[in-house]
Amino acid sequence: MNKKRLISVIMAATLCAGALPTAVMASEDPYQIVVMPKLTSIPYFQQTGEGAEEAGEDLGVEVIYNGPTTADAAQQVTMIEDYISQGVDAICVAPNDPAAMQSVLQRARDAGIIVLDWDTQADPSLVDASIHNIDDQSFGEHMMQLLVECMGTEEGEYAIVTGGLSAENLNTWIEYATAYAEENYPNLTLVADPYPTDEKQDVAYSTTQDLLRAYPDVKGILGFSTPTGPGCGLAIRDLGLQDEVSLVANAVEDDVQDVLSDGALDVGCLWSCHDLGYLTVCVAKALLDGNTLEDGMEVEGWGPIEVQDEKAVILGPPEDYISPESGVEGAEASEDTADTEEASDTETADTEETAETEEAAE
Repeated sequence: MNKKRLISVIMAATLCAGALPTAVMASEDPYQIVVMPKLTSIPYFQQTGEGAEEAGEDLGVEVIYNGPTTADAAQQVTMIEDYISQGVDAICVAPNDPAAMQSVLQRARDAGIIVLDWDTQADPSLVDASIHNIDDQSFGEHMMQLLVECMGTEEGEYAIVTGGLSAENLNTWIEYATAYAEENYPNLTLVADPYPTDEKQDVAYSTTQDLLRAYPDVKGILGFSTPTGPGCGLAIRDLGLQDEVSLVANAVEDDVQDVLSDGALDVGCLWSCHDLGYLTVCVAKALLDGNTLEDGMEVEGWGPIEVQDEKAVILGPPEDYISPESGVEGAEASEDTADTEEASDTETADTEETAETEEAAE
């Protein structure tokens, strides 16, 4: 049993006996919830950390947001072992390598600690809940559909640039995207296995330049992991290929306004990073309070949640950040594009109003 929960049992027993010492009468410490990203050094996981910490403040729990500075599974294991020895109440991890997490997550469960995964799945048998950014199949298929729309053709060569080859969430999206392409766009050709970038923008940049030199006929690139949006986009720009190579990639919106401006990135596709961190803490606290997850249930601090297969909590649909140069029509667009469209609508309304006034005067 977790040490804090054991204290609660002892306090209850002592109350029944009628002899509660003054020192023990103090209220129990708040839950300690560890939220561990794959790495802390990229904007994506900095924003999820902000959301997690805000949820901690709102819910009155102690959130420990910490992880390795690089995408290192071994460091995650070492850090989790330390938190197990500290007796924290919950550990929520985005594993760099799910297989590497198995034994340490089992030790956490054996110690009475609530275990969640978020952003990336761990072994489902070892977690009490799994926080999914998105419906995986819909997301992978959506990105492939966007790429074909940006390319303006259903035939030709395309490539995939990813974060890490052992990242379960990235691999799942890639599998759904490529399966959708094989079924719906049989004349598309994937030139090579996905290129890993170690979750680094500079590696995404150099990798994209290398692949475009190796495969000069590539018409489109799918980027999975947020450093690929700016990294691949800058590589395409520096090669002067904005009009020849389409790029659809995961991206934090603030990071890609520059490459969206000239079509080096056609569409950035993501969800709210802040909300992902916030939801993770809300679900962890709900489980610590003894709740059982059910579809549609109200979770303190969040509201109704979508639950699939008893454990999977779905954050929601993605947002698309669309370059004005892409030719893609969508409900979500970059802020500058939305402002332009709003101004255009205003001008149209003014013109129609003037015409109606003149007609009435005649």
